[in-house]
Amino acid sequence: MRVSLHAVQELINDGLLIEPLVTNLSKATLVEDYPDYHKGPAILVLQRDETGEPVHLVWGIPAGEKEPAVLVTAYRPDLRKWDPSFTKRRI
Repeated sequence: MRVSLHAVQELINDGLLIEPLVTNLSKATLVEDYPDYHKGPAILVLQRDETGEPVHLVWGIPAGEKEPAVLVTAYRPDLRKWDPSFTKRRI
């Protein structure tokens, strides 16, 4: 597993710790799947931080590779852009 510099910056900006998110990855809910993304397949998942607040994470595999998984970005979803479950985009 790798964490991109962008993801580190976003984690810091939102006051998020990586360890609880990685530790609880098995509890993630798939929100969107991007199998044909030009930089390699990726997924958007919903997780909860250590206080129970929602966090979106984008994980990807570099194009042409099988590993490692890369945390591309992480952020607190905006309720103006997402439904209350944070699993469906508002139109």
